[in-house]
Amino acid sequence: MKNTRRSFVKAASAAFAVPFILPSHIWSAETPPSERLTMGFIGMGKQNKGLLNNFLQQDTQVLAVCDVDKNRLTAAKARVEEFYKSKPEKAGAPCMATKDFQDIIGRKDIDAVCIATPDHWHAIPTIAALDAGKDVYCEKPLTHNIHEAVEVIAAVERNKGVLQTGSMQRSMKEFHTACELVRNGHIGEIERVEVSFGDPGRPCDLKEEEMEPGLDWDRWVGPAAMRSYNSVLSPRGVHNHFPNWRAYKEFGGGMVTDWGAHHIDIAQWGLGMDRSGPVEINPPEKKGAKRGAELVYANGVTVTHASGPGVIFYGTDGEVMVSRGKFSIKQGDEMKYQFTKREDGGSLEGAVYQARKKILGDSIEYPLYKSQQHIQDFLQAVKARTKPITNEIVGGRTAIACHLMNQAYYNHETIRWNPKRMAFVKGNGNDAWLTRDYRAPWKV
Repeated sequence: MKNTRRSFVKAASAAFAVPFILPSHIWSAETPPSERLTMGFIGMGKQNKGLLNNFLQQDTQVLAVCDVDKNRLTAAKARVEEFYKSKPEKAGAPCMATKDFQDIIGRKDIDAVCIATPDHWHAIPTIAALDAGKDVYCEKPLTHNIHEAVEVIAAVERNKGVLQTGSMQRSMKEFHTACELVRNGHIGEIERVEVSFGDPGRPCDLKEEEMEPGLDWDRWVGPAAMRSYNSVLSPRGVHNHFPNWRAYKEFGGGMVTDWGAHHIDIAQWGLGMDRSGPVEINPPEKKGAKRGAELVYANGVTVTHASGPGVIFYGTDGEVMVSRGKFSIKQGDEMKYQFTKREDGGSLEGAVYQARKKILGDSIEYPLYKSQQHIQDFLQAVKARTKPITNEIVGGRTAIACHLMNQAYYNHETIRWNPKRMAFVKGNGNDAWLTRDYRAPWKV
């Protein structure tokens, strides 16, 4: 049942190095992406505010913004216009503002879209954009449910598109180094992994509030079942925080899909499971518990939802811990390198550098894909027509692992899963758990 580290790394390296055939919309574009990528942005809350500012600094031209809230839409358009006013040499066509994402999808002069809507809206514009010949940067988790992940993966394949998921920890040096240490055997054979984040999703029980002026609530709810407005889901006006719609099953998946899409992603990277996934998912021992669910892989390694610092790989010869701004490697009983807080002295960069220099060395037997910066990695992949670091396979299968863990919490059943077929093993699970009831006219 065990796959050797050598055979997996060789297969994975070959698979991810293959370039795509250049799609027709690239050939026909008046300004090819190698010179300037034209973009539209869908969902203009706090997350896309940061993404928009980042993309504006790159070799792109922002042609459109979309949001169902008039205040956020107006503010996003103003940010684009102010940027080009300050840098007239980069200015081009005016920026369109619309509440209908289909207005962006339908424009032939837009090469790529950046999607940072609530989770329940990720898949619909992503698939529509891919089918329209556009490339996609979509926030994590890539989808709201397992069915959508399968469909997004298929959409990228049939359109030969480029998709980057916003699981940017793979573009951060502490996570890259941690996974290279694990994958190159520096703590022996991996026995188990612990991942730490908050609670699974819960049903939405928010009380009705007075409707926010300027908000198209019907469009915000979209494919989910209609419910009354509450400002927790869509804060009034232009806000500077991450709304808590993500806590509710109807719109997100709690912290299991929110931060889990970061930390489970790193667990899968370190385990070499980007093209696979768990074969069994176990609920916590106590029904109703919010920690303790585990993913079990074919080689017997478990990934357990716990409370701790981030991601901890436990091997036969040591441990690697990694989180944002935290990193350590323990070999045997000796802590080799560690940085967990500023009082430790030194720096995170120093700890990571020393671990790479002293343990990994200059010649790494199994190097991992290295991205210096997540958005630039996407843009480079668009130009080269190659797969970026958190492509649809990585993002889709990480989302599936998160959704499976949530289903173990929701139903308190052991689930047997076939990662190759991306389906339940016959005789267990419930196909209703794979998808949702879509409110017309929306569907995936």
